[in-house]
Amino acid sequence: MLQLSFVNFRQGSYIVVEGKTQNDIFYIIQCGNVSIHHENQIPGQPQEVLGPGDFLGVIPCMSNHPQIETAVAMSDVVCISVRRDQYPELIERNTPVAMKIIRTFANRMRQMNDTLMQATLKNSASQTTEQIFRVADYYDKMNQPSIAIFAYYQYIKANPHGLNVPKARERFTALRSKSRAVYFESNQDLLRVYPKDTMIMSENQGGQDMFIIQDGRVKISKIVDGTEVTLAILKKGDMFGEMALLENKPRSASAIAEDDCRLMTVNRSNFDQMVATQPQLIARLTTMLAERLYIMQRQLANSQLKDTTEKMIDMLSLQIEKAKIPIEPKGKTPYQTDLTPKDIAAMCGLTQNEQNLTLHKFMMDPHVRLTGENKILVPDCLELIKQAAFYRKAHQK
Repeated sequence: MLQLSFVNFRQGSYIVVEGKTQNDIFYIIQCGNVSIHHENQIPGQPQEVLGPGDFLGVIPCMSNHPQIETAVAMSDVVCISVRRDQYPELIERNTPVAMKIIRTFANRMRQMNDTLMQATLKNSASQTTEQIFRVADYYDKMNQPSIAIFAYYQYIKANPHGLNVPKARERFTALRSKSRAVYFESNQDLLRVYPKDTMIMSENQGGQDMFIIQDGRVKISKIVDGTEVTLAILKKGDMFGEMALLENKPRSASAIAEDDCRLMTVNRSNFDQMVATQPQLIARLTTMLAERLYIMQRQLANSQLKDTTEKMIDMLSLQIEKAKIPIEPKGKTPYQTDLTPKDIAAMCGLTQNEQNLTLHKFMMDPHVRLTGENKILVPDCLELIKQAAFYRKAHQK
């Protein structure tokens, strides 16, 4: 039987502390206000204040990572304490609470996407349908017709009288014979197959399908000022597209098949049915969103590093954290990634000129080796993680 406890915090007391590990509890604020602080606070970001009905510590609790923020009671505060192992039962008994957490996560992810772009490239992608044309034009220039043609189609559909429609129509026609693009329009197929280097969805495109990867890898990216920023590379079992489904807003990023991919689709009607009948889906979705928000918070810290080689070492360290590699405290723990140095550079949002100046130095770093397929091998995960932590700490001084 579900039994939740109430916890009282005096004004000025710390509720959670950034960096603390072993977090198996999160809190739902019942009364009072709480201020949120980050070690790597982005200049100009407003102070975040939480109140009744808001949640604390869900991200580290559900993703099993260290705390990403410090929360201080601005007044006397009463919270409901929820253990990680109680969450599935909480969903069964009170699905609206779980859905509020998920929708809050989706909203925060959209906000953090923009913050991350501002921090990484000092700019953010346009939120108009013209951005779809910019996406298409970028991949067209990169000689990736199966990606470009999909975005051209979505631009013409979303903005049939747009300024760039004549060019979009011309390029769409020119690329048809070279393209392997599929599913220009959504349908009721439960399973979809996308060939390698085809677009699944474009940023700013409308749509309400969520996808669960059955096979293959999917790159999530954005185009800002002519630069592609890789937000994530997802694998079998991962979900994406949930933000548009939950918020009924345009796509916040593009999804591109890195391999031949087989995807299960979840639309609005079958999502609502799954929520009602499969609480384990909500638990899994919560954990996935918590993991992504943790990663995005780490990416914000990465964006504050000035040295581009240090940024790449720290981003590689983040990939080890994401993979949750069991690291031996004594002895070396190697890790063979499926990422190239250019993949890591794209995750850091480095321009082509910055990549030209940085990649050789990165590949000469003693913490990094390359395999014959140009994939990164980390010979000692613990040493690389320590080095990345040193770079972040030195930047804070």
